Amino acid sequence: MTTETPISSNPEWSNPVWSVRDHPMWIDGVPVPSRSGQWRDVHNPARRETVIARVPAGTVEDADHAVTAARAAFPAWRALHFTGRAKALWAIADELEQRAEEFSRLTALDTGNALRTQARPETVSMVAMFRYFAGIAGEVKGTTLPAGDDQLQYTRLEPLGVVAAILPWNSPLLIAAFKVPAALAAGNAVILKAADDAPLTILLLAEVCNKHLPAGVLNALTGRGAVVGDALATHPGVDKVSFTGSTEVGRQVGAQAGGRLAHMSLELGGKNPSIVFPDVLDGGGESDVELMNGLLLASRFTRQGQSCTAGSRLYLHEDIFDEVVSRLTQKLGALTVGDPLDEATDMGAIINARQHAQISGFLDEGRATEGMKAVLGGDAPQSGPLTEGYYHVPTLFTGGKNEFHIAREEIFGPVLVAIPWREVDQVVSMANDTHYGLAAYVWSHNLDDALNTAHRIDAGWVQVNQGGGQMVGQSYGGYKQSGMGREVSLEGMLEGFTQTKQINVKLRPSGTRG
Repeated sequence: MTTETPISSNPEWSNPVWSVRDHPMWIDGVPVPSRSGQWRDVHNPARRETVIARVPAGTVEDADHAVTAARAAFPAWRALHFTGRAKALWAIADELEQRAEEFSRLTALDTGNALRTQARPETVSMVAMFRYFAGIAGEVKGTTLPAGDDQLQYTRLEPLGVVAAILPWNSPLLIAAFKVPAALAAGNAVILKAADDAPLTILLLAEVCNKHLPAGVLNALTGRGAVVGDALATHPGVDKVSFTGSTEVGRQVGAQAGGRLAHMSLELGGKNPSIVFPDVLDGGGESDVELMNGLLLASRFTRQGQSCTAGSRLYLHEDIFDEVVSRLTQKLGALTVGDPLDEATDMGAIINARQHAQISGFLDEGRATEGMKAVLGGDAPQSGPLTEGYYHVPTLFTGGKNEFHIAREEIFGPVLVAIPWREVDQVVSMANDTHYGLAAYVWSHNLDDALNTAHRIDAGWVQVNQGGGQMVGQSYGGYKQSGMGREVSLEGMLEGFTQTKQINVKLRPSGTRG
């Protein structure tokens, strides 16, 4: 189905001028090329073949170099008083905030995410994460057990050692902020593996961090996941692997790290339900506006649907199905798609040709499925400026059934499937009928309905009457095949980046010392 999707009209779009330069990796506190001497091009997803930078084609030898540097730096960083680690994180946060616009614009260029709706908000969240973990660095502490006058029994929380953080391309800075400050605050050394398709912001983050950290405490690598990522996951000098990405790749990383019994956390894919009760419409008033805005946020269309927490399965009560579809179609159809650096753009570009083709395949499948109808979008742009990049427009399918492939598999694109429901037990059953369990959304003015439903959903993160992103301090992670472990919180730091040592001390009775 064709659509009159608004297109950004940045006058610089048709005649871009880029300054292509080399961006080195960071190992042992200094910028370095790959030991192979090879470089690879980084492309701008908004303009297909436009090269915007070069980064090192990292190798197994580079990964080993980074591990050696991190292991050498770890003892002194671990021994540093927590106030020293906190001071470094505060300083990093201050510089990140000062350079926020630089990070935001590079994010838009690197990932295709729109500057106004995604890149800037994610940069703000990154700064907040560094400040949060700086503030709770002193909470890495153990407990004592009352075991009698002749016993001192206590625990110590100690850092794991070297943490390899393997990052995705959809929100690299934000995901790095979930991992880096928590690991550093707990006393670990870190090696970042930047995503192949979006490495630039991570290298800039490493540059800033290395101004304020001892050499080797924070390292950053580029290169193919099958080379550098695998080398880190299997390296005996890596104590923990923290991976964010697809469930498919997460299984491989988990098997590699698990094979040597390394610590690991996995934040993986999702096909998340968004359940709308009939009481949320009030006939066009303020509540309706809030619902539409919330559904837009939950669908993650302003990130092109490239989010593991996207509420891409929309369950609408049949009494309000047509009305919500109509209003949501208008809302999504009004999104401006185009140049990520244009202030007018709501929704930017898909990351690369492979992902663009995968989304197109799902769209073809949806249009070919009996009973399904694209009430908005349904195909990639065939002409005009959007064909200059990897663009898809918002798509909303109706007529879907829960068992349809397109309603069950993670598309990672701006595609929403609306499914009607009548009974609460029915919609809860449909929502839970998936191997994923990352996020969910419930919309109801009846608190009993909302909370009872939220409690019954098999997901690690459920939002009620809102659709925003992860908030500093919350425990974030998935159920089932959406992963293991928690991030963004004190609990995530303590559980994910420390290990417990129990110490028992026999005390001599009072008065027996001569």
